[in-house]
Amino acid sequence: MMHAIIETGGKQYNVAEGDILFIEKLPVESGESIEFDKVLAVIDDEKTTFGTPVIDGAKVKATVVKNGKGKKIHIFKFKAKKNYRRRQGHRQPYTQVKIEAVSLS
Repeated sequence: MMHAIIETGGKQYNVAEGDILFIEKLPVESGESIEFDKVLAVIDDEKTTFGTPVIDGAKVKATVVKNGKGKKIHIFKFKAKKNYRRRQGHRQPYTQVKIEAVSLS
């Protein structure tokens, strides 16, 4: 089974075929296919290939499962004795993808 380390959204992910990932939001609709070409390393059963910084010709194919928003986090700012209180919420958008194939060619 081939594993790969890819970079997307400023983060690195260790992926294999069949994995489902939550990554930073991509401008792709659900059901569409996407290719990640920033492959930093490919780990096969018998050999490992590392890029400098990326491997030329290596690709990871994935299918977008859905786009959505994460759980809400609450931000509360407070300064003692100054009657200063601020409340804010945030939901981080994400894209859920399923890894279909890892290729080194």
